[in-house]
Amino acid sequence: MTDRKKFLPISKEDLAERGWSECDIILITGDAYVDHPSYGTAVIGRVLEDAGFRVGVIAQPDWKTSKDFLALGRPRLFFGVSAGNLDSMVSNYTASKKPRRKDEYAPGGRGGLRPNRASIVYTSKVKELFSGVPVVLGGIEASLRRLAHFDYWDEAVRRSILLDAKADLLIYGMGEKQIVEIARRARDGEEIRKMADIRGTVSLQSDSKGFEDAVKLPSFEEVSADPEKFNQAFKLFYAENDPVRGRPVIQPHGGRFVIQQPPAFPLTTAELDHIYQLPFARDWHPVYGKEKIPGFETTRFSITSHRGCAGECNFCSLFAHQGRIGQNRSRESILREVKLLAGLREFRGTITDIGGPTANLYGAACDQWETAGACKNKQCMMPAKCKQLKLGYQKTVELWREVMKVPGVKHLFIQSGLRYDLLIDKESDPYLQALCQSHVGGQLKVAPEHAAAPVLRLMNKPSVKAYEKFAERFKMLSQKAGKNQYLVNYWVSAHPGATLKEARELEKYLQAHRLRPEQVQDFIPLPMTVSACMYYTGKHPFTGEAVPVVKTYKEREAQRLLLQPKKTKGPLLRHRKDYDAV
Repeated sequence: MTDRKKFLPISKEDLAERGWSECDIILITGDAYVDHPSYGTAVIGRVLEDAGFRVGVIAQPDWKTSKDFLALGRPRLFFGVSAGNLDSMVSNYTASKKPRRKDEYAPGGRGGLRPNRASIVYTSKVKELFSGVPVVLGGIEASLRRLAHFDYWDEAVRRSILLDAKADLLIYGMGEKQIVEIARRARDGEEIRKMADIRGTVSLQSDSKGFEDAVKLPSFEEVSADPEKFNQAFKLFYAENDPVRGRPVIQPHGGRFVIQQPPAFPLTTAELDHIYQLPFARDWHPVYGKEKIPGFETTRFSITSHRGCAGECNFCSLFAHQGRIGQNRSRESILREVKLLAGLREFRGTITDIGGPTANLYGAACDQWETAGACKNKQCMMPAKCKQLKLGYQKTVELWREVMKVPGVKHLFIQSGLRYDLLIDKESDPYLQALCQSHVGGQLKVAPEHAAAPVLRLMNKPSVKAYEKFAERFKMLSQKAGKNQYLVNYWVSAHPGATLKEARELEKYLQAHRLRPEQVQDFIPLPMTVSACMYYTGKHPFTGEAVPVVKTYKEREAQRLLLQPKKTKGPLLRHRKDYDAV
């Protein structure tokens, strides 16, 4: 059993053992408490601790009572509230809006321990119990709901979560720089609610004085009543979501103003390295006993090598959270973590992953990212890779070789998603050869998403021809290495633009290539994504073109069943027969 002293305190007994009478900051999360760098609350907690603050954690509190929220008493500075590693609605409901039975971030995988709209519920509870204590929101749920946004579960536009939660300040993005600045300024006596000038934060102000140069978005009232205004607001917001060239944006909500500062500047390699060498316990808290946290099992022996993704897939929320600019750890830092993992009692010789949002973007760089930011009117990878984007393939292959030299390491597998259109030319030969030779555990995950060109264009994904070329190269190099290795393909049904015609095109493509997909996801319009705009408004926010959208359960389910006919049964069979007759 891991010593609970290796964790941040979760009870008054833990405080007493440290000789503390109170915490400076208490973090509340919708996840179980896992002290590992793949868990946002753990990272924020350790960063604050490293900055000299006394930090406690309340994990997955029972919101129906007050007991769990009182476990650490009143913090001296503020509560930090997060729904966890996932948006709570995504965590609690399937794409067909049915309650999920399991929660990968809960002990034993038990569902029902995280409330719907957790950021709002937790904030309301601490405001009720601790009058006058500020609340700072953070995490993916806060990031993706920081301005007026379309909510799939309400099928309506909701206000900024800052208003609905009645919090004092909101952090978006990964948050390390912001949380430390907020804590230091609060310690010095500054009122958190008035901190309207911190990059990577959103505040609520009674007037817009001092923000005359900010980009003004259509108001909440306008975007909730007019889809054209909604798309206009999104287009303006999207253009400013850059740490170097971005400007503040302001959106009226009633008589008040939601003010978003530009994103925080990317962390330097030295800053990233420092974060990942903080003293994480790398385990779940002993309070859970032998009850495992399923989501942790997949990341326990994985390593984050970089952040950010320049891909800009329209359905992906990464641009709004980690951003387009890559941030890379040094080889030395990663090797230190490999050696640390190899020395753990539970380690069995396999590093399960070294990667990030897109594994083969480790080491990627552009000369203008640091001085000019990401291009405003040009993308890094679409319609083809920009010549200015330099890939880190040689650096990566060298890293893999060094990892395999670490005593105790028998295997290194790459399981993060791969951008396959960057693996189809000669530049990628050394990377793909090394991958196929030594770093595929029998199966490799890739995401062609669809086969119909109109849908792929609306997804901002490369042509299926690029996927086919990659698949051929993967097969050839695997055979050359003497390995029987297979691709696990990830497909999406019912994305905007996918009508009956496109769904049948994908079905025929799968049949022609003898593909029997197991990984099929019904499209979910995540808040503040391009695809969510298309789903809600029926138009592309950047081009204004009309986009067909299927929204009924019957149509969406039937599209998925075209891809997985063996799962057709009962009422779903009737739905498919009805759809076939259209």
